[in-house]
Amino acid sequence: MRGTSRASLAAAEGRFEPVLRAAGVEGLLLGEQLFALVDALDSSGSLRRTLTDPSADGEAKAALVARLLSGADPRVAEAAQGLVRARWSEEGDLADAAEHLAFSAVLASAEADGTIEQVQTELFRLGRALVGQREVRRRLYDDTLHAQVRGELVDKLTAGTGAPVTRVLARRAAVAPRGRRYVATLGLLGDLVAERRSRTVATVTSAADLGPAQRARLADILGRAYGRAIQVQVLVDPHVLGGLRVQVGPEVIDATVLARLADARRRLAS
Repeated sequence: MRGTSRASLAAAEGRFEPVLRAAGVEGLLLGEQLFALVDALDSSGSLRRTLTDPSADGEAKAALVARLLSGADPRVAEAAQGLVRARWSEEGDLADAAEHLAFSAVLASAEADGTIEQVQTELFRLGRALVGQREVRRRLYDDTLHAQVRGELVDKLTAGTGAPVTRVLARRAAVAPRGRRYVATLGLLGDLVAERRSRTVATVTSAADLGPAQRARLADILGRAYGRAIQVQVLVDPHVLGGLRVQVGPEVIDATVLARLADARRRLAS
């Protein structure tokens, strides 16, 4: 999103967050209703153009979206009206913003019922489990397959286990990929969970799993380095001969033996 849209989304989040805190576990319902708005916007170019037309009266657009959501929870209708009153740099940004609020609402319900850390872990594990499953990944965002087929494939992958919010989000990522690859959406959701928990996720690749004390120590070191709380997710890779590869957002701290050997070879060749 560009400047105008980013500002509009930030304002919408500011208005919606107190609603989510008060809603508690009902955030799941609010999120699912906002997903319906996203689907309506994605399926109708004329609706998107009408609701993002900067020359149109904001109250008229708010009235239109209220009619569109006549059966929805009033809190969802109010959030949607706030969105359409705002200005957007691109017409697609409105649907993106509605999706962002929907994800936030679903995650807020997990925060309220105490399962948000579990959701974060389960989404991460699902993403890692798909790394070697190229054909499965392809089918999960293949728009030639009916959305219901993709949803059923996720149901088989999760096998009805895990937190309810994990299953809702995992299925939504397949049913409505919105131009993203499935694992990319899982990564986006992981970032949103981390943001919601006021933490940053560090993905650590190591030859062997780290014990609780090691994880806590590493989280403390990274937390002091980045000036904020860090949650450590460990990925075991037997090809790593020693050391750790730590990725925090786009930044990679590679201290594995293989990386040091590769660096030594580069220095010798220069």
